[in-house]
Amino acid sequence: MTNPRPIVLCLSGHDPSGGAGLQADIEALMAQGCHAAPTVTALTVQNSVDVSDFRVLDSEWVLAQADAVITDLTVAGIKLGMLGSVKMVDTVVQILQRLPNVPIVCDPVLRAGGGGALGKDEVGYAMRERLLPLATIATPNLPEARILAELPNGTPDECAAKLLPFCQHLLITGGHGDEHEVHNRLYSRDGSTSTFTCDRLPGSYHGSGCTLASALAGRLALGEDILTAVETALTYTWRTLRDADRPGKGQHFPRRLPLDFCA
Repeated sequence: MTNPRPIVLCLSGHDPSGGAGLQADIEALMAQGCHAAPTVTALTVQNSVDVSDFRVLDSEWVLAQADAVITDLTVAGIKLGMLGSVKMVDTVVQILQRLPNVPIVCDPVLRAGGGGALGKDEVGYAMRERLLPLATIATPNLPEARILAELPNGTPDECAAKLLPFCQHLLITGGHGDEHEVHNRLYSRDGSTSTFTCDRLPGSYHGSGCTLASALAGRLALGEDILTAVETALTYTWRTLRDADRPGKGQHFPRRLPLDFCA
């Protein structure tokens, strides 16, 4: 028998188009050599164009799903995505408290790629106050970081200064700007910073944030240190966007193949 793949518990929403959400988590984690254990927090009505509706599941169902995983499988990493309500934030806190010392990647999903809301700003504030202190790293894009920091026009540095008291590490991605190069900035509570630069790709993408956060959770579950894990996850995500296709009428879907296939 071979050694089992590291298991990553994914707490996120379901996207019926398969471009984002739990399917993105599963594909990105498989590509890292990990096994995804997807726990559904919400159901959405969305496609490559936008999201039109969502429904957050009852807490009892989410707790039961997570319990089924935790009592059977050894969880090596956790990825948090769409939660959708303050009550679901509290539910996820209960789950995380059962898994101390497991690396946690928090992707504070508040908007779909097309701009539609996947949770009110108050959900973001609850995540900031209750989940970020439990997370190893949070991965907001700049618009999300501004919501979390309550700085509508804040720079990445200003948002980081406001958010680092809540979390150990913060990766603010720069894909929503219009510069020729994309600057992804990693901030740590000890004062260290790193900037990862890549060429901006044409078009827009559905599920890029899910891909990055899941790949990062996989790298941490494999035992990589935070700097190496961030760099590997960013490189992998850029390659999935470079090779993306456009199956629908809206955004492109990342092609989440293993690193060996998207070099």
